[in-house]
Amino acid sequence: MLPGEWAERVKTVRVIGTGVMGRGIAQICAAAGITVELADARPEVVDTAVAEIGRMYDKLAGKGRMSVEEAAAATRRLVPISDPLSATDCDLVVEAVREDLDTKRELFAELERACPQHTAFATNTSSLQVTSIATALQDPSRLAGLHFFNPVPLMRLVEVIPGARTAAHLPDALTALVRRLGHTPVRATDTPGFLVNHAGRGLVTEALQVLAEDLATPEDVDRIARDVLGLKMGPFELMDLTGLDVTHPAMESIFTGYYGDPRLRPSPITRARLEAGLLGRKTREGFYRYEDGVKQERPEAVAPGVTGATVWADDTALLESLAEAGVPVERGDEPSSAEIVLITPYGSSAASAALSARLPAERVCGVDPLSNATRCTLTVHPATYPDVARAAWAALAATGRAVTIVRDGPGMIAQRLLAAIVNTSCFIAEQRLATPGDIDTAVRLALGYPRGPLEWGQQVGARRVLTILHALHSATGDPRYRPSRWLVERAELGLALDETGTAVTDVT
Repeated sequence: MLPGEWAERVKTVRVIGTGVMGRGIAQICAAAGITVELADARPEVVDTAVAEIGRMYDKLAGKGRMSVEEAAAATRRLVPISDPLSATDCDLVVEAVREDLDTKRELFAELERACPQHTAFATNTSSLQVTSIATALQDPSRLAGLHFFNPVPLMRLVEVIPGARTAAHLPDALTALVRRLGHTPVRATDTPGFLVNHAGRGLVTEALQVLAEDLATPEDVDRIARDVLGLKMGPFELMDLTGLDVTHPAMESIFTGYYGDPRLRPSPITRARLEAGLLGRKTREGFYRYEDGVKQERPEAVAPGVTGATVWADDTALLESLAEAGVPVERGDEPSSAEIVLITPYGSSAASAALSARLPAERVCGVDPLSNATRCTLTVHPATYPDVARAAWAALAATGRAVTIVRDGPGMIAQRLLAAIVNTSCFIAEQRLATPGDIDTAVRLALGYPRGPLEWGQQVGARRVLTILHALHSATGDPRYRPSRWLVERAELGLALDETGTAVTDVT
């Protein structure tokens, strides 16, 4: 039977677990015309879960997203089951119980005895390896991973994860079923973090490294991430939302799973905050404080008025924007009498760039070249005169942009975050853990980035990303910044970052 045929013939799915994930999976299955046997280890909560899903259908009908008749039919397809191991002829069992290896193994071992041979098994694990769970089965070929994201009805991505002994036909069959459910499937390898959680390490681990180096506050990093990079949430907001009780163990698990790969190194900052109970929204204090669920954020400082000091910049577009704002500017290949010198290096710090160009360091500030029409990042190094930095701040603010002032360092802020995002996904592509298309789709849909990381790196320029990473590696000596061979080869050969290129199988 072809995968698509199997998916269309699925009539009954048993979902075990009535938490938020189990309810969400049951909701989309029943809405797709599939009978859902909903079960839980606590029989008393199943009826409540069915009623809750029914209310969700009613809300959708009230918003015009499904008809009243469709909502009623979907509700009728929800069948409460008192015993998760009761006899069934279902086509698929989806497990959504707590994230504990022994619990999942025990459940599947018992399901194997209760279900007919044709029933396929899927685990919604987010961090445990599918192969490890499958060791409890006499026939591990029946099990694959189906990793949905929370909230399931809104998060359209599903990772399809074959274990080492999963039957060859099952991943394609489950992929077709995910499409039937109206979601977007991506194929992920059964490795630590799968695809999305692995790719997401780039942003948060680098943001924590920036904080560890005392280059900027969490608020400033988040503002830059939102306004300059276009992320929906900054990394520290995201960690507060997820909770450090989830985020930090995930970082440690993925780092350990890759045997201490430096690019995935967790931060002692989150370990300490986890132990202190500063988990985020759920404890009302994390990187931010929360009052009645509302994030309390310190307001940005108000920029001083333009001083009339003359500005020279190494970037023509920056210089012209200052001139249009009425800021006195000096044009020319080198600054002469300008009181303020603005430089826009990629990768290097403003201080080192100034020394290399033999510019007057005390008059130099850095401006991140990734700055846009919304926000500009200004960097100040130890030798910068304070009045020069204040005058530079005033001049940049005169262009109508918000200005974030951070301590000078290699790669500034936005460059470092972006390079980490792109490089992490290049490593995933290099190791063939997912296809370039699936990497971009998964990250865009699940993490809310404005574009996929490989597409993003291509837009900025592979050589430019490589320049940033080389400069960071040279300045810090930290192997976390070693560039992926995938990135290096494509930058040198002039290939797109989503280009797989010629493989041995194309020749033999």
